Amino acid sequence: MLPPGPRLPSPLQLAWFARDPAGLFESCHRRYGPVFTMRYPGFPPEVYVATAELAEQVYRTDAGGGNAGEARRDFLEPLVGAHSVLTLDGDDWAKHRKALTPPLRARQVAGYHDEIAAIAAEKIATWPLGEPFTLRDRMQEITLEIIIRLVFGIRDAGRIGRLRALLPRLIEAGGSMSVAMLPPRLREPMARLPFSPYARFLRVRAAVDAILFEEIARRRKEPEGTDVLSRLLATGLGDQEVRDELITLLIAGHETTATGLAWAFERLLRLPDVLRRLPDDEPYLDAVIKEVLRVRPVVYEAPRVLDAPLRLGGYEIPAGWYAGPSIPLVHHDAAVFPSPEEFRPERFLDGQQSRAWMPFGGGRRFCVGAQLALLEMRVIIREVLRRLELTAPDPAPEARRLANVTFAPARLTRVTARAHYPARTP
Repeated sequence: MLPPGPRLPSPLQLAWFARDPAGLFESCHRRYGPVFTMRYPGFPPEVYVATAELAEQVYRTDAGGGNAGEARRDFLEPLVGAHSVLTLDGDDWAKHRKALTPPLRARQVAGYHDEIAAIAAEKIATWPLGEPFTLRDRMQEITLEIIIRLVFGIRDAGRIGRLRALLPRLIEAGGSMSVAMLPPRLREPMARLPFSPYARFLRVRAAVDAILFEEIARRRKEPEGTDVLSRLLATGLGDQEVRDELITLLIAGHETTATGLAWAFERLLRLPDVLRRLPDDEPYLDAVIKEVLRVRPVVYEAPRVLDAPLRLGGYEIPAGWYAGPSIPLVHHDAAVFPSPEEFRPERFLDGQQSRAWMPFGGGRRFCVGAQLALLEMRVIIREVLRRLELTAPDPAPEARRLANVTFAPARLTRVTARAHYPARTP
């Protein structure tokens, strides 16, 4: 028996998903239970699960029966390439994961602490005072600068300037529904139409690639630095493989981290008792970040393509279908997180971390950049709170909306800032 799901035609299901994905998943969960099917045009059916126990069953297919790379390939390969840990499976994935893991371990990324703090302070000093602005946009400026300087390791001012302009356009175009959800069979025809969204995306991608390949060639001749690119070049990966992993780290660590930071302040500004304990209580700050990512996960799913049938909650999921946890629903599984609607950082203060907490995915495909993202969130939140007092012009919580491939605050976290007196620290 197959899992139930909406009977709407697949184009209407996609339209519902694009308009209100959080509402769609919650509605399906209420109506159909913890296992339900969605259908999007041009792709195999996708089965979502809503409990931690069922999510673990999906993640166990990483050892055989499911392919996370294949599940993402149709959506992400135009952006990250064919040689990315996000789109690879099997031995090729293991090779790339092995290359990426050492420079992104917690001990290694801890060395970036002071540089992250300096970048954050530099950007915060430019924020407007006394007038509302969107915090997510400002956080994207910080996380983009961290990627360019600490991951790519680019120092040339001209290249930095061009990437500052091009990379947001690349993410915006590559993550748009018109590109990410374009069926593979339609890509070549769309590429031949110069004014199509896909053709415009390809032009931006080519401009970014030209800069990255120039930098890769230069750095092979002149090894330098402790940035991630320098370490990748020492692993034996080819130029295209290195390029694809650099774009992967951009996608995984720029917009997602900035959105997580936006959600952190969206929540904190409406929880004064929590805010008062920050930023100097380090264990509590860590717990707050984990609770933010629980109640407002940035990534909404972690699918696998099944290459063998899978039994989930009494249903038989056929080979060739997608299956994956709906991360927001799993994070509200009351069996694991009692009173899931309440914001309670204390859940994470006892040193225990449930496997049901999965803002970075789960199984063998747990996000390789998770430690860098968590460090960025800790450092940037502290830097903001030490320099500014933020308030929300509208006390109502911000809803969730789909922004490229992330769940973002609907108003991108509107805030007003004022300096801590007597003076703002430069």
